[in-house]
Amino acid sequence: MNNKLLVALLCIVFAINGTRAQEKKYKVHTVAFYNCENLFDTINGENFDEEYLPEKGWTLKKYKQKLNNLGRVISQIGTNDTQKEPPTIIGVAEIENRGVLEDLVKDYQMINIDYGIVHFDSPDKRGIDVGFLYQKKHFKPTSFINIPLLVYRDNTAPTKKEKEKAEAEEKTDDITEADKSTNRVYTRDILLVTGLLDGEEINVLVNHWPSRSGGEKKSSPFREAAGRMDRKIMDSIYSKNPNAKIIAMGDLNDGTYNKSVKEGIGAKLKKEEVKQFGVYNPFEEMAIKGNATLFYRDSGDIFDQIMVSETLIKPDYSSFKYWKAGIYNKPFLIETAGRYTGYPKRNNTAEPGFSDHFPVYVYLIKEIK
Repeated sequence: MNNKLLVALLCIVFAINGTRAQEKKYKVHTVAFYNCENLFDTINGENFDEEYLPEKGWTLKKYKQKLNNLGRVISQIGTNDTQKEPPTIIGVAEIENRGVLEDLVKDYQMINIDYGIVHFDSPDKRGIDVGFLYQKKHFKPTSFINIPLLVYRDNTAPTKKEKEKAEAEEKTDDITEADKSTNRVYTRDILLVTGLLDGEEINVLVNHWPSRSGGEKKSSPFREAAGRMDRKIMDSIYSKNPNAKIIAMGDLNDGTYNKSVKEGIGAKLKKEEVKQFGVYNPFEEMAIKGNATLFYRDSGDIFDQIMVSETLIKPDYSSFKYWKAGIYNKPFLIETAGRYTGYPKRNNTAEPGFSDHFPVYVYLIKEIK
């Protein structure tokens, strides 16, 4: 072998080794949200759960099948060829009580993940709440609180025409009823959980905003109030720690373009638009591209969203930062025949399904030194 060839080969070897030495490694955590659609047990509680009782066909066998279906989904959200771990943190909605969450985390597909639970009963008339699950080995809650959303219906009675229009616009089993004496609309509380993700403080808001019952326009002020409340909570966190990392997630019953999100929270489409204390919404671009987490009358939208604070999009991966987002809509979750082809396989008392919403998720990554 001549000297020139030897030198060339050594240069190639050193170049390859140098490249390998410069390869960076990252730790990844999945943060998710899932509307579990009517996760009710079979026990007759104080809430309006009459539809989901044995006498209505909601048997223990069907309840266990529903848990099994949800366990299958949750244990796989965000997993792919490179990311094998199930969600470290997951916010959930439309769950009846703490008991159903305790049953859910004991499902055979989830029990080895060892999820902890944060839950409060909310004043929602149907008794559906939000909740928070976390992998105990990675996340340690330091504080949690349920924050009531105080919204009131005005005294103006809708006209016959307005009623007909509202019924034509939207039909939902999530009814926003007002207290007759106070006009307060009892809806889900906002759940705020603060904790340490592998030692780093993260603040998570879990939401399920008031539905479009009565029509989108008529009910919009309730969701606008919810957006402002989220913003108020964020500002309160920032007042104590200007560098706080905040994630707001939930079924907002509004799209990424609605006033509740764009003005109430102040969420931005592009990262470069986000100023200090601002919020980035990665799901707005997905909505623009035609993606959806739910469908109504053949029209899709993204009501399920996860937004991140400006502190999570800074280009420095020495601590956990936002990487990318996704909608978990694997084929087994989608109707393949009939009128609702392409829709999520939703749940009902006749046949336990999954949910009328697809789950959403974001990845948080951190460089490993």
